[in-house]
Amino acid sequence: MRKLLLLACLLSTMMVQAKRWTTDEVKDMIRLVNTYWQTNNPAEVRSFWDNAAYHTGNMEVYKLLQDEQMLNYSIRWAEHNQWKGATEPNPANWKYKNYGEGQDYVLFGDWQICFQTYIDLYNLAPDEKKVARAKEVLGYEADSKANDYWWWADALYMVMPALTKMYKLTGDTKYLRKLYENICYSDSIMLDKETGLYFRDGKYIYPKHKTAKGKKDFWARGDGWVLAGLAKVLQDMPETYVRQPFFVEKYVNLARGVKKLQQPQGHWTRSMMDPEQAPGYETSGTAFFCYGLLWGVNHGYLSKKEFATTIDKAWNYLTTIALQKDGKVGYVQPIGERAIPGQTVDANSQANFGVGAFLLAACEYVKYIGR
Repeated sequence: MRKLLLLACLLSTMMVQAKRWTTDEVKDMIRLVNTYWQTNNPAEVRSFWDNAAYHTGNMEVYKLLQDEQMLNYSIRWAEHNQWKGATEPNPANWKYKNYGEGQDYVLFGDWQICFQTYIDLYNLAPDEKKVARAKEVLGYEADSKANDYWWWADALYMVMPALTKMYKLTGDTKYLRKLYENICYSDSIMLDKETGLYFRDGKYIYPKHKTAKGKKDFWARGDGWVLAGLAKVLQDMPETYVRQPFFVEKYVNLARGVKKLQQPQGHWTRSMMDPEQAPGYETSGTAFFCYGLLWGVNHGYLSKKEFATTIDKAWNYLTTIALQKDGKVGYVQPIGERAIPGQTVDANSQANFGVGAFLLAACEYVKYIGR
């Protein structure tokens, strides 16, 4: 068994060294992936989290390529949704304390990630209608006394960056204060201090919940949401903010915890600490991790010496296994919240949020090799 593991590691290293990318090659690949997605999927879909996660990647593509057609896809989506998430007008009816897709779940994070893209679009062409609902909803949340809004790990990607974008938009530090209050609550129910990783939510806390082999069950996409969310937060949070070191420490600890659990082929399995719980490739978590680590090296929060091999292996997986010849991004675990034994995830398993994560990583990789 040990010899097989050594051979796998050797083959993985050889694969990582097989190709050196140029920025033009990566940009061409981004065009291939994004054109495939936009050609095969209408822009006019609801503003719920899965679609909105794609658009966080598409906006980075526009910033990199300045492709107006790709930007127009996000504009059409935003206009179709009237620049709103959930639409219930009366704050007395707004909900968030459990999962819900109804229009009254205004304070539920899955309906708030859309505000990230609306704010980005506003910054390109200011028009108050684009951010009016974001100000109404996130302003209400920032002013509220509750701090238990983020009870599942995904919310840390959905809403944390929306709050820092609101801070940059308005200059009001109440959004940073609420960010800190909310994540402290999240930490109290999901953070594993031993590893720096996050359980998906309170149902999966060890030892109440374990994998079949008795290990801690960290869901890759869940921790991918958190690492990518923290990168986005640090990008918009002023270094002078008193709580900024708290977020830096959290981000670095999580990055190191993630690094330890990478598979030889470059991916992270759906249950990060127990590959046998749900064996095989998975792209969405891997892409979010790749993006989060690339961002950290590019911005000086992570050491290239420490993380270069991890990044190279993840990038190799994304471009040689996850990416298909026609531009499809495969091996994306379907919508869910855990590693499911026996679930089929293959080259044809694709999803909007998986493409978004892939695009985030690819755009950051262009900066990485261009440094």
